[in-house]
Amino acid sequence: MFDAQVVLSPKNSPRGKLMSQYVCVRVPRMDNVDIGLFEYDRYNTLYFFILNADEHIYMRYGGRDANSQDTFLSLNSIELALSKGLELHKLYQEGKIARKERPKPVFPKEFAHLVKRTFAAGACVECHLIGDFVNVHREEDGTLDKTRHLYQSPDFRIIGLHFDVPKGLAVKDAQGAVKAAGLQAGDSITALNGDAVYTFGDLQFLYDKLPRTTETMKLTVERAGKPVELDVRLPHLWWKTDIRFRQMSIDPRTYFDSRALTAERKKELGLKADGFASEVSHVDAFAQMMKSHELKVGDVIVAVDGAESDPVADTAEFYIKLRKKAGDSVTLEVLRDGQRIKMPLQTYRMSFRK
Repeated sequence: MFDAQVVLSPKNSPRGKLMSQYVCVRVPRMDNVDIGLFEYDRYNTLYFFILNADEHIYMRYGGRDANSQDTFLSLNSIELALSKGLELHKLYQEGKIARKERPKPVFPKEFAHLVKRTFAAGACVECHLIGDFVNVHREEDGTLDKTRHLYQSPDFRIIGLHFDVPKGLAVKDAQGAVKAAGLQAGDSITALNGDAVYTFGDLQFLYDKLPRTTETMKLTVERAGKPVELDVRLPHLWWKTDIRFRQMSIDPRTYFDSRALTAERKKELGLKADGFASEVSHVDAFAQMMKSHELKVGDVIVAVDGAESDPVADTAEFYIKLRKKAGDSVTLEVLRDGQRIKMPLQTYRMSFRK
């Protein structure tokens, strides 16, 4: 719907007049697209690049969260982006913006599993298929980092950042980590760690690039017409976000949800203080139908294949996602009615949706 509203903008409207100054290209399939240059989170439903004929990308427009594919899309904000793009292009032509080094070209045909699923079958090469099969290759060659490649595009709400979406990167509300750093409602974010950002797409792209061990980042904001630099201390597991909407095949689907036990509850049960013991809060009907496990709400999972703790995972469910492959069978150790029992669990590898 948003795509149609943009593409079919009346020519005499403010948005239409802006678009008339661009050469607009819609890419419905990715068969021959250089995915090395056009890098982004492939699980976005819609994404725009504003660039020039030298393939210098001025900005990205797009982004989403687990709630909706259009959370950060707005006709007003795309008008802001189009205006800024023209301004940047003029500066580039005047030599006031240095040309960026072009990334190494990468094409979909370089990934054998993707070729088999698409080219060889006469099927369309779609963005989410590229995202998934690139990760499948990483899984096979040992370069897969699940903290980055599975948990993509962390949710800014985890650090308390809420945007006034129609106004671009204007802050609507600041809570938690960003509030502690001094961010205020009405600020407008202009850079992350010194790199300029003009849209939510820019900011999300750079945020996702941060190593997951990052503890602090620097935000530059415009406040009352002046730049202000803020040091944001990132909370533990700032990058852990809801990934279920992505339907990734590298995600071991467990079909239960759990929450970490408090320190007091662990002590009461005689469990390790640094363990990932967690209480089951929801069991999906699929698990019951497929008999993939026999967990019940209220069960406490204390170990997975004998492991009770992990440097990263804070729940058993999270441990499985990080340390096991999709399709693996594991053995859980579960506290139920005062008894410690062993229980098999079968994870599932998702197939591709169409």
